[in-house]
Amino acid sequence: MKKTNQDYSAFVALSRDELLARLEAQLSAGRFAHVQRVEQTAIRLAQQYGADVQRAGLAGLVHDYAKQRSDAEFKQIIRQQQFDPELLTANNGIWHGVVGAYLIEHELGIHDQQVLNAVRRHTIGAVEMTALDKIIFVADFIEPGRDFPNVEQARAAANESLDAGVRFEIINTLKFLIAKQVNIYPKTIDTYNAWVAGRA
Repeated sequence: MKKTNQDYSAFVALSRDELLARLEAQLSAGRFAHVQRVEQTAIRLAQQYGADVQRAGLAGLVHDYAKQRSDAEFKQIIRQQQFDPELLTANNGIWHGVVGAYLIEHELGIHDQQVLNAVRRHTIGAVEMTALDKIIFVADFIEPGRDFPNVEQARAAANESLDAGVRFEIINTLKFLIAKQVNIYPKTIDTYNAWVAGRA
């Protein structure tokens, strides 16, 4: 995928090189490569669907900033900042988006609420989602490095429409979680009900 020199100076005081360095310091090599692929996929989807390319690229780039933080750190933030206490029953799969937005704002100095909301929602979706929310939710799922059963169907759905991409992803996410017999964060079920059951 073509590399970008996207300028995010409207949203963050860090230069692109500084932002990349901060991300690289927090992430494994594989995860760092993933966020750059999501950035590119988000930019492509934003261009395809007439959304904000700069915000999409930035949200895609930083969406996993907190992915490799410890469970203890997430739980401490949830308690200190009085987040939804039900988050304490969840895990990193939820926390790195919902709580990660807090870390992105306070450590990277990104205060744009559209970008932060897209990060918050990329792990669980939401009943109401903006075009930017949908783009990051979907881009994370279909970026070129992803290789799982039905990924090509997921990419085809996203090419059909953002809504189709969201529906495909949330259905498959619920199937995966149910098959593993793990706790499902209630807002993930709310997303399914709104985007799938409510539109049947």
